[in-house]
Amino acid sequence: MEQNLNRALQVVQQLTAALDEFDAAQNAIRQLTRYYGSDEWRWDLAADEAGLLPRDLKRGVLSEDGIWNLLSDLKDLQTRILGLLCEE
Repeated sequence: MEQNLNRALQVVQQLTAALDEFDAAQNAIRQLTRYYGSDEWRWDLAADEAGLLPRDLKRGVLSEDGIWNLLSDLKDLQTRILGLLCEE
């Protein structure tokens, strides 16, 4: 039981730290959610396709899968967390 307690304490501390980090990232997530599919995103994508953006500029947000996959992963995570909280 001592090992169970120590493991549980460790995991709860890690989860608390991860949730603190996740909470701190909420503004960035909201910004990405609004940006994805917006007129600004479409303009940025068109500018990239027209070669108007610097070649060395990272383009993860302009891929159609990058933000979509993040939002999908977030939804899956929310479902998983709710499922764990509802277990007996």
